[in-house]
Parts: sequence; C-alpha cells; structure tokens
Amino acid sequence: MQTSRTLTAAAALLAAAATLTACAGSDPSGGKDGSVASVEGGREKGGITLDRPFAKPDLTLTDTRGETYDLVEETAGRPTLLYFGYTHCPDVCPLTMSNIAIAHSKLTEAQQKKLQVVFVTTDPKRDTPERLDKWLGMNDPSFIGLTGDFDTIQAGARSVGVHVEPSYEKKNGDIVSTHGAQVLAFSPKDDKAHVVYTEQNVTVETLTEELPAIIKGERP
Repeated sequence: MQTSRTLTAAAALLAAAATLTACAGSDPSGGKDGSVASVEGGREKGGITLDRPFAKPDLTLTDTRGETYDLVEETAGRPTLLYFGYTHCPDVCPLTMSNIAIAHSKLTEAQQKKLQVVFVTTDPKRDTPERLDKWLGMNDPSFIGLTGDFDTIQAGARSVGVHVEPSYEKKNGDIVSTHGAQVLAFSPKDDKAHVVYTEQNVTVETLTEELPAIIKGERP
C-alpha cells in the first residue's frame, strides 16, 4: 500500500493554490503548443487524505449529449473522480485523463460500472458538448464531460479547493488557461472527497492500486 498524507482543509487549499497549471497553446490537432508551468508540492506517492473532506460541488451543467447534468444528483452514492481541465491543454490534462483511463481499464467489470469519472471543462467557450464527447471518447467513452457557464464552473471548482481562472488570448494568438491539477476522489458512502491526487501522484500505478479501495468507500 502506498503512503497517503493527511492534510487539514486549510492546508489543502494552500496545496491547491500551489498546484496550478498554466497551459498555453493552440488546438493539439494542428499547431504548436505552448509550455506548461511546473507544479510544486504533493510529490509523495499515493493520494492525499483530507481530515475534512470536501462535499461535491453543486454543479448543474451540460453533458456531452447536450442534456442537463446535476453532478450531486447524478453521482449520488457512486464513487466519483472529478477533474477540472480543458481539451486544448497540450499535456497535463490529456496525460491525467489517459492515466485515469488506463487505471480504469485494469479494474474488474463490476468496479468499472461503479466508478464515475467526471471531467469539467475550464474553457467552456471552446469545449462544446460535441468536442468533449470526441476528446473523452479517445480515452474512455464512459467518462462524463461537462460544460456550461464559466462563473458556475469556477465557483464549483473553488468549493473543492481547485483554482480556476478565465482563459485569455496572448498577443501571439495562444490561448492560456490556468487551472488546478487536482483529481478529487469522492466516496460512495457519504459523497465527499476524502482523497485528492495532484499532478505528481495521479499515476497509473497509484490509481491502479488505490481505486479499488475508493470504490468500496475506503481510504487507500
């Protein structure tokens, strides 16, 4: 079993502020990508256990089918991984979702059916339901993609200690989007996030080892 750290809620918010990823680049399907800022903190293996778990964000957004999706209602009683990012991200977001998808594929069929993976875009102007569906489908068609009003998304992210800023265009035409790189794991027992993964520890190895416990509502 990999070692998990325990953080107070205040420390978790400080860690979140230090775990910001600034992504600049054009569409990865064509065009150059910008650089990504380094992420500090959380380098230990294993998820970070919170002493004061986060409640699920009260988010009602639009899913990849163009239908209304109430995060709290739709994922109630289900183990859930929640990540805020965007599809034009040159490296951090696709790597994170790929690692989750690979770990997800290593679960038993019963475990896969229980686990809900939700990706909320931080760039809703460009991430339409259609684009989210295509992008997430390259990893795992079962993953849920959500888009909608940016202010609503930002407020939901902040409620779980994830910092998100509006995207903006640089003089050279690159789009910059800054967002926290945490993956929050919500327990099916109380619908709260007891474990947070940072960019450094959201690896295939870590997730493969710890997801079975999270799915059961246990702490890894």
